[in-house]
Amino acid sequence: MFRQIFCAGLVAALLSLGIAGCSKSPSPSASVGTKNPQLADRQPATPWFEEVAAKAHFDFRHFSGHKKRFYMPEMETGGVGLLDYDADGLLDIYCVNGGALDPAATNRPGNRLYRNLGNWRFEDVTERAGVGGHGEYGMGCACGDYNGDGWIDIYVTNLGRNTLYRNNGDGTFTDVTEQAGVECNSWSTSAAFFDYDGDGALDLIVVNYLKWSKETEVDCFSRGGLPDYCSPLNYHAPAMATLYHNRGNGTFENVTLSAGLDKAYGNGLGVVCADFNNDGRMDVYVANDAMPNQLWINQGNGEFKDEAMIRGCAVNSLGVPRAGMGVAAVDLGQRGQLDLFITHLVGEGNGLFTNTNGYFVDSLSPKGPGARSLPFTGFGVGFADFNNDGELDLYVANGRVKYGARDLDPHDPYAEPNSLLCGLGRGQFEEILPQGGVADPLIACSRGLAIGDLDNDGGEDIVIINRDGPAHLLRNTVGSRGHWIMFKVLDRHHRHSINAVVRIEADGRTYWRYVVPNQSYCSSNDPRIHCGLGNAQKLDRVTVRWPDGVEESFGPFDPDHLYEILEGTGKRSARSFPP
Repeated sequence: MFRQIFCAGLVAALLSLGIAGCSKSPSPSASVGTKNPQLADRQPATPWFEEVAAKAHFDFRHFSGHKKRFYMPEMETGGVGLLDYDADGLLDIYCVNGGALDPAATNRPGNRLYRNLGNWRFEDVTERAGVGGHGEYGMGCACGDYNGDGWIDIYVTNLGRNTLYRNNGDGTFTDVTEQAGVECNSWSTSAAFFDYDGDGALDLIVVNYLKWSKETEVDCFSRGGLPDYCSPLNYHAPAMATLYHNRGNGTFENVTLSAGLDKAYGNGLGVVCADFNNDGRMDVYVANDAMPNQLWINQGNGEFKDEAMIRGCAVNSLGVPRAGMGVAAVDLGQRGQLDLFITHLVGEGNGLFTNTNGYFVDSLSPKGPGARSLPFTGFGVGFADFNNDGELDLYVANGRVKYGARDLDPHDPYAEPNSLLCGLGRGQFEEILPQGGVADPLIACSRGLAIGDLDNDGGEDIVIINRDGPAHLLRNTVGSRGHWIMFKVLDRHHRHSINAVVRIEADGRTYWRYVVPNQSYCSSNDPRIHCGLGNAQKLDRVTVRWPDGVEESFGPFDPDHLYEILEGTGKRSARSFPP
């Protein structure tokens, strides 16, 4: 995250030769904004989003606890989860807070759960639900139905003991961490639920960052000798990820060692689980900070092997590790293969590994998804079709980790504007202005980002957690959105079928979507499938490959509706997905 790699200048030069972004955008070296004169040299366009947090009574404010000493965890904290915890059809919001690491501090504000009341009104139900925490220093969360009772549960990653909240189905949760055996007791960042052994029960992968304590904190400096946060490389203490196998009875077994995850260590920040080599088994990709990334390929016998290096997604094309923060699994070519997009440090540029039959190429393109990212440090990330034109767009939450040459916000030296790129198809993008897609660019130190349709109107909305500031609630206001369709892809027990693959055929086009909610940075997205359809008037067929490999087809469907697709109720079809 903090490491300035020696090839950053070369990469910057290569990108600067062709990056054009939006036709109305000048040089990528200029940041944007309307209130800061340094950021006011771009012509504005129609905003795609409206910031409605205050109007919606969504009043979450993040606290890192920073006072005088620069404790490293203060720079990583802040995740968000979107889940329908009360099964009323509306996505609720769970926000993870930091707290205080200074021994003399007493401010421990805790995490917050906001119930969606509809019509862009939210209610803080934290105390009633019992999910505020016990004074832990929070990082992020993963949402999923780990015990198969039909109610979405919440796993919170912390500095120290993690927390598993079991949804009781009556608006309350119970802390079952010790009973379930998933404390972890490390410095955990991102986590994800996935079924790696195909037994129908969601297992859990937890990414850990550093072996850190206040006693081992070191002093670092930047900008002419000012105290500042360190690089993870200053600590020489990388950690390994933790894998928990779900026994199916509400408890987990730590199988990290038997699964082979002790064979590679890293400064883990982002994680995503999917079938990256199309062998029918769920793999794990870990984005590491200033160390090689890991691609844990599922061997089918309970073991994993880190094949990131031989498969081309461990380091960049020059053989140098980058600062990996957030990660998204995305099928940019819409061809049935998941690529990997990782957010990086300022000067490195966000990176795309293009999937070529299970092997990856570090793709550098003037109009690729990494365009215009060099001046910023990215964390939360998500691809979605915000304008429903049939092409995936990209949103990146930015925020510095060390002082820059100048401040974009006089009150926060780590603040940066976020980035919104419009998908043009064929893996090309252009920047949307105003930057971040809002009327007045929101300059903040952003961390976690989650995407979902909060009002069920067919437009994807965004929630962003900002370090030491109020969260942003971005309502999709694109006025010329195309047609759309959404699906709740459910298994036989009416649970979200995590890692199911969906192929949508409409008006001569084929779209690929994946049920992979636990990705981005320390965050969890809407588990429902959303697909923009442009001008298509009819959706001809939907084919689902369930996690066990069985394929079923459904349809036709009319656009502009939310449907449920239930395993076992479609037409059994021959294998038609990529081998």
